[in-house]
Amino acid sequence: MRVMVTGAAGFLGSHLCDRLLAEGHEVIGLDNLITGNIRNIEHLSGNPNFRFVKHDVTEYIFLSGPLDALLHFASPASPIDYLELPIQTLKVGALGTHKALGLAREKKARFLLASSSEVYGDPLVHPQKEDYWGNVNPIGPRGVYDEAKRFGEAIAMAYHRSHGVDTKIVRIFNTYGPRMRAKDGRVVPAFITQALAGQPLTVFGDGKQTRSFCFVDDLIEGIYRLLLSDLNEPCNVGNPHEMTVLQFAEAIIELTGSKSTIIHQPLPTDDPKVRQPDIAHAKRALGWEPRVPLEEGLRKTIAWFQEAGF
Repeated sequence: MRVMVTGAAGFLGSHLCDRLLAEGHEVIGLDNLITGNIRNIEHLSGNPNFRFVKHDVTEYIFLSGPLDALLHFASPASPIDYLELPIQTLKVGALGTHKALGLAREKKARFLLASSSEVYGDPLVHPQKEDYWGNVNPIGPRGVYDEAKRFGEAIAMAYHRSHGVDTKIVRIFNTYGPRMRAKDGRVVPAFITQALAGQPLTVFGDGKQTRSFCFVDDLIEGIYRLLLSDLNEPCNVGNPHEMTVLQFAEAIIELTGSKSTIIHQPLPTDDPKVRQPDIAHAKRALGWEPRVPLEEGLRKTIAWFQEAGF
């Protein structure tokens, strides 16, 4: 296939490009590098099946020739990013998704939207299934990301129903692995870099809020299966193994051999108290479930941060 990936220089986008190329596809990667990093894809330089284009997806996308699939992964994706870039986050979720869908419609390409477990907000249903509509504060500081993803899903389904675009929507839960940015505000890079530096690990609130962590290779496998499937409506892809943030901090300290302590700071506004995917739909429709144990994935991630000099 000839495939376009927006957000190609980001954490997930770069791993997705690797997988698509490994499967023999031609990949065109778009990124405006606001939060993406060219280092994530520099190893693809010289690959005849990969082309990088620096472009803001909220602007018109011109592409000559055919296109078989478009995977829309462009967006600020960490709390620090979307709190610092609220307008850009809303624009890429709305205008960017609109432009990407327009190109997919023109080229008769299948379209895969990177949505998020954030569409569930601070959930009142646990674990979260795809038929849960969520509990989102639309005017809170996190609302710019939550509502951008919810709008993206809505317009994707509108293009599917009105224009017959073959849409796929992946709701991504907490993912970790190599190429995460050290200071993007997410718990995995924050804890790892603090532990490696011997600094106290910062846990917000009492640490009893829960998260479910999926290794990036598992996530990409689920996304690739979804791309090739006949599903059109949202599908959760994540690891259902739930743990508290405090347990996670303790695991990082143990795996790094750090002497770091744990300190507590106030919980950010609208921070979800629980987060756990129900993946029954992905198991049934895609034959997918995560394979990489947490300890194995964390060791690989910690090793990457060490090699990167953090």
